[in-house]
Amino acid sequence: MGELELHNPFSALSGEMIPEAAAMLLVFVVVLFAGSILIPGRRIEMTDSEGTTRTYRLNGLALFLIVAVVACLAQFFGWFSLATLYTHFVALFVVTNVFAFGLSAWLYWGGSRNREAPPESQRGFLMGRDLNPVWFGMDLKMFSYRPSLIGLALFNASFAAVQYETYGELTLAMALYQVFFFAYVFNYFQFEHGMIHTWDIVSERFGWNLVWGDYVLVPFFYCIAGWWLVHPVGPPLSPLAAAGIVLLFVFGFWLFRGANQQKHRFRQDPDIRIWGKPAETLDGRLLVSGFWGIGRHLNYTGEICVYIAFILTTGFASWVPFLLPAWLAGLLVHRSYRDERRCRAKYGELWERYRQRARFAMVPYVY
Repeated sequence: MGELELHNPFSALSGEMIPEAAAMLLVFVVVLFAGSILIPGRRIEMTDSEGTTRTYRLNGLALFLIVAVVACLAQFFGWFSLATLYTHFVALFVVTNVFAFGLSAWLYWGGSRNREAPPESQRGFLMGRDLNPVWFGMDLKMFSYRPSLIGLALFNASFAAVQYETYGELTLAMALYQVFFFAYVFNYFQFEHGMIHTWDIVSERFGWNLVWGDYVLVPFFYCIAGWWLVHPVGPPLSPLAAAGIVLLFVFGFWLFRGANQQKHRFRQDPDIRIWGKPAETLDGRLLVSGFWGIGRHLNYTGEICVYIAFILTTGFASWVPFLLPAWLAGLLVHRSYRDERRCRAKYGELWERYRQRARFAMVPYVY
């Protein structure tokens, strides 16, 4: 059996899978939505770019852990096999695309009926019209990160389930990959409070661009390494290579999370200490201590390193998994350009002073 045949998800597609996948998607989204409303969590207020103050309930970590425990129990007791997500992968991809286009159309139609909307909201189907649409008190834009990342985690778990059911064990590469991704998703929800300060939540309108990215792109594309690990191709991962990949993951995670956390802590308290010293700023507005005194977007660099570590668990038997870090690098470089334009417009001359202080964008002495 050839490499492409082993990793071809379309080979298992059949007509009866479509309604089954639709039912799974509906149950998954409805349960997460109900859980987001009902599960207790810390509340935080945030003012968006239109001046509206919104309240967010941060219960994503509890929701993620509940789903993880239920999935493990269902797998252990035979109530539901996670391998079903693997066999229904393409069917789920099809129905999730339909769902994403349908939700985007509904949001566009709803936004077009708002006659009091500001002129800048009159955008098209792709970028959306409403900044923060709300259903039953739940911000849809903030909620959509939950099925996105929890769905991604479940797909990854399904790959481990299939490998174990097929071969009776997990390879070192698969085990390492599972630990990496669980830590990544866990940490995201652990620091969910930082998400409400991002450009996506504060200023980006909720249209097809974000909807399709949340519900389709992230869960179905970002798991490409896990899909490739199900049926091992090429030599097994050596302990030495595994140690190197762990070091890369830890470094990237430290850079990604450390930079974001420094900025968040500074926003909460400008008098914090960073790396043992009082935080240094430009005019009390722009942080130039820690990572932010070295580069302007090192958090993006750290995230790219994390995803390279994910992909390296597959080895070099195929170039296909490397599409993910290549895509992410392009996405984040483009986002860094957008950030630069926005910050230049917001801070003016102060931003130019910051650029002279933090001379590098993402890679010191290179870019």
